Amino acid sequence: MTTARDLAIVALEVAARQPLEQGDLSLSLAAAEVFDLVTAGALVLDGDRILPSAQSPTGDRLLDEAAAALVRREPYESVEDWLWRRGRGLSSTYVDDLERIGLTTRPKGRRIPLLTGRTVLVESAARSAAEERWTAHEPILAALAAAAGIADERAEDTEESTGDTATTVLAALGDAVMELEAVRQRKAIEDAAFDNVWRGY
Repeated sequence: MTTARDLAIVALEVAARQPLEQGDLSLSLAAAEVFDLVTAGALVLDGDRILPSAQSPTGDRLLDEAAAALVRREPYESVEDWLWRRGRGLSSTYVDDLERIGLTTRPKGRRIPLLTGRTVLVESAARSAAEERWTAHEPILAALAAAAGIADERAEDTEESTGDTATTVLAALGDAVMELEAVRQRKAIEDAAFDNVWRGY
């Protein structure tokens, strides 16, 4: 299994107990894919730029899709641009794929909204492996989960145990999550102002 799938599994475990923002999770999943693609030899980072390597199958459908989506012309794409482009709707994609490969179940007869706690993980080797990484507090997974809003008091000192690639990717992820939160706050203020105008009539 990949880091991105492990993150999706952890998120579904946590979503039964606390709400998660789909946007934050989607950005974190896109960042996880960068780590997975580095491990697979499908890309390298040059500063904050993603340089694709020769494309070869990874054995994972979604990761192969991610590799195929890499920009293959100069000046290439920054990590943060990748997070925004690839991350759009990615949490739904992963949840749907977990169901497709039989790692989750839903109540029969109707579609349940994402991350409501109603999508249920089944017992599987993949679930056990993800839980083992989570329990062991694997630094990259912990940092990605923290960015997705999955609280873990132990998600600290990550930079001390990771390299330059991780620092670059996690910094871009942090910036993207903060920007998304700023957008939410602006929208909330605008919506509140609109409501106040209508109350005056």
